[in-house]
Amino acid sequence: MTGGAALVSTSAAFGQQTAKLPIVGFLVAGTQASHGAWVAAFVERLSKLGWTDGRNVKIEYRWAGGDVPQIIEFAAEFVHRKVDVIITSAYGVVAAKQATSTIPIVFAAYGDAVSNGIVESLARPGGNVTGLSIQPHELSSKRLELLKDIIPNVRRLAALVNTDYSGVKQEVIGIRAASAKLNIQTNILEIRTADDIDVAMATLTNQTDALYVYSEPLTNANKAKIIEAATAAKIPTIFGFREFVDAGGLISYGANFVDLFARAAEFADKILRGAAPADIPVQQPVKFDFIINLKKAKALGLDISETVLTRADEVIE
Repeated sequence: MTGGAALVSTSAAFGQQTAKLPIVGFLVAGTQASHGAWVAAFVERLSKLGWTDGRNVKIEYRWAGGDVPQIIEFAAEFVHRKVDVIITSAYGVVAAKQATSTIPIVFAAYGDAVSNGIVESLARPGGNVTGLSIQPHELSSKRLELLKDIIPNVRRLAALVNTDYSGVKQEVIGIRAASAKLNIQTNILEIRTADDIDVAMATLTNQTDALYVYSEPLTNANKAKIIEAATAAKIPTIFGFREFVDAGGLISYGANFVDLFARAAEFADKILRGAAPADIPVQQPVKFDFIINLKKAKALGLDISETVLTRADEVIE
């Protein structure tokens, strides 16, 4: 059946019985504020591929706000409802995989999916899971190199990491290896809840030269308080998502998540048309962004060289 014929078929079914619409369960690990633009990119691309919410597909959203028990509960709910495909990211991938071995799962963004046992290989995922995988070890090294270029005399680094996130081990390994190579002493600040963030940030004044924030749903959902505390303590910050810089952070380097979530729609499209996740190769990011907040740099008294500024994909002034 061609794509057009498939749409006519499902649309006709909708006219006869709304319950027959395929259901996409979108398990959002963050909040509407932190993940809304990414989710919108998915919906827009899915629509361009022929799937319109309310017409020939139904999209149900669950916003977990970085709360792991809530993520697990939402994953179980989608399985109970027998949705046709689950779209998720971060810890939502683990929760969904633990909740079902049959319902297709697409991860819009996840760390090292092979090392963490999410898929068998990038080329042939096997099982019911596929999507877009990020290599955290390589990215953490690149971030610290950029930080060193901007702050040559950095000697002490605090790294805020969520120990509940499944990809944290690879991230910490990458941070420690890069720090050792650059002769930077690193203090890992472990968090699991929003309250832990307050406690960790309160310890940083006069104790570190820079703050590395492991960017995932919990820190993303609480980026305002992280940036506010770092600003009060006059601590330069580096993140994995540009959204942190838009909110007042200093620099970010990482995959373009709007692009990743949009590409996830292509996986969903294939699955809704009958493809098996096991046969859809895992893809990796193709767009990376280096963002500098020059206004924040000036407020911190940092003089960023033209050489570094010209390497940035965007400079916020």
